[in-house]
Amino acid sequence: MTTSTAPSEVVVPLARNRAFGLLWLGEGVSVVGNATTSALLPLLAVTQLDAGPAWMGLITAAAWLPWLLIGLPVGAWVDRLPARPVMIVANLAAAVSLASVPVAFALGVLTLVQIAVVAMVGGVCTVFFRTAYQVFLPEVVPAGQLEAANARLFGTESAANVAGPGLGGLLAQWLTAALGLALDALTFLWSAVCLWRIRPARAAAPEDGPVGPVGPADGLTARIREGVELVRRDRYLPWFVGMGGASNFGLTGYGALLVLFLVRDLGLTEAGVGAVLALAGAGGVVGAVVAPFLSARLGSGRASTVLLVLSGPTALLVGAGLPGWGAAISGAGGFLVGLCVVSGNVIRNAWRLRYVPAGLRGRVMTVMQVVNFGTMPVAGVAAGWLGGVLGVRETILLMAAVHCLATWSILVSPLARLRELPQGTLGG
Repeated sequence: MTTSTAPSEVVVPLARNRAFGLLWLGEGVSVVGNATTSALLPLLAVTQLDAGPAWMGLITAAAWLPWLLIGLPVGAWVDRLPARPVMIVANLAAAVSLASVPVAFALGVLTLVQIAVVAMVGGVCTVFFRTAYQVFLPEVVPAGQLEAANARLFGTESAANVAGPGLGGLLAQWLTAALGLALDALTFLWSAVCLWRIRPARAAAPEDGPVGPVGPADGLTARIREGVELVRRDRYLPWFVGMGGASNFGLTGYGALLVLFLVRDLGLTEAGVGAVLALAGAGGVVGAVVAPFLSARLGSGRASTVLLVLSGPTALLVGAGLPGWGAAISGAGGFLVGLCVVSGNVIRNAWRLRYVPAGLRGRVMTVMQVVNFGTMPVAGVAAGWLGGVLGVRETILLMAAVHCLATWSILVSPLARLRELPQGTLGG
């Protein structure tokens, strides 16, 4: 290791970082649209096309299947491509896909198959965008500001999750769910314009960290293998990967049937569904705000563990709701799950961006995301089948129990004893 004698880089506060401001502004609008779609798409399927548990599961599975099909190669591609253009193209493709829904609805030819296809196209765009985003953020934000930047981005996303579902429910009730999706398409266009205007002030270079013990990997297969090996041989990352995959299986499973449960079991209107979904977003806002405080007060490792342990049993409340005012039980459960999950994600995501060297982020992050998100299409199909066999409420409770057991697995990992998440870098 050598010591540089160059002058220290002047760190611009986040409030005056133009590139981060544009990223934050673009994503702020886009995530409102995303959150609106999270209510509109299933509401459209249930209320206009009479979708049952099986179709709701398939639509959810379609949205997450791209992580299994293309997740790993995308991670290797993004390491060799400029991240910003990848994100712009992903936003434009998502806008076109969503715009097809109101057009088909107006022509009277909209089907559940098209909704599933739109969900899958959106999933493909998300794979490219999320993977490139992990690489792009350190290009506009210095390492010392990553946790604060993540807190702002997660906070905005959570705030959008408060407004979005409620707005989606109101749009579905006042206009139609299909027209609401047209507005969402415009938010993706807005995000693309904001990204186009960004000029990164710094590039994330391989010198930011070691490339690891695995030899040069010029071919796509070799680069994928390198990412898998680096994750597998690390002491800590496999725990987060396994726990995240199992946890997401449970969360996605009950999420696939949640709108159906709220409409048919609890008898809520479109606006009521939006209100319950918005509570989960409100919990996320609180979680994003308190994450830096919890990390500083308890230590990043201890705070992460406590939040994981608490998020498990609170998920069971989601399926315990009753008709009428009893739906507040489901809303309270969603609020607490959102608080714990988002707060923990802020802490762990900032740590991963410091822990994984810049030259390996695309590959390593995608390996983790493929497992974390790759269980979701399986969860969607499983929830759809179980919903028809066991019942919707019973399936939601079962999936919440899976999430609970997954998060509690942190207690038997080496991470449970750490006050701070591991220091240093992967492969260092």
